[in-house]
Amino acid sequence: MEKVYVGKTKDVYRLENGNVLLKFKDDCTGRDGVFDPGENSVGLTIEGIGKANLQTSVYYFELLKAAGIKTHYVSADIGNAAMEVLPATVFGHGLEVICRLVATGSFIRRYGEYMADGTVLEGGYVECTFKNDEKGDPLVTCEGLAALGIMTPEMFASMKEQTLRITGIVADDLKSIGLDLWDIKFEFGYNNGEVILIDEIASGNMRVYKDGRIVEPVELTKLILNR
Repeated sequence: MEKVYVGKTKDVYRLENGNVLLKFKDDCTGRDGVFDPGENSVGLTIEGIGKANLQTSVYYFELLKAAGIKTHYVSADIGNAAMEVLPATVFGHGLEVICRLVATGSFIRRYGEYMADGTVLEGGYVECTFKNDEKGDPLVTCEGLAALGIMTPEMFASMKEQTLRITGIVADDLKSIGLDLWDIKFEFGYNNGEVILIDEIASGNMRVYKDGRIVEPVELTKLILNR
């Protein structure tokens, strides 16, 4: 295998069959040792989080497949914390898509003078940020992406529609076991003329609450899989 990218939470390899292998790590985003999926840098290491993120991703990729939603997922090796995926071209140098059902985290840090932490965002709120640690993952609009030649308005519309639908599926699944999804982070890419979900649907990329307290990623995976 050829290593082609070293990420914050995963390393990426090119396989001989043309597909890509994602190797999950035990690093996760946060600040001062506290987990926060909205942060743009690694803030802590949690033993077992790599495998937990992979297991959660596989569970939800299979759920999306059953719902007729195409993703890059091919197969997984849970024991080695690795997932084989289809190759896809990222938008720009990488684009993160966040769907917020409840206002919290970086949203409140930006807009807290207008809205209280914990306010429900009816219908879901979708926002995009460039993956750029040095610039703090700056926000970018649909119009900005089109002006920069990164994504057409039609691609953005497809990505937004998929984001809301996928978030709804994840939120409904979590609700069925007594959990509340507050926000979740995705990444999309371009494969054979289609905008598709790539990367992961990880316990470390979502903010979930149970009985008023946030559920840590490893615990969240256990609740999702051991129902």
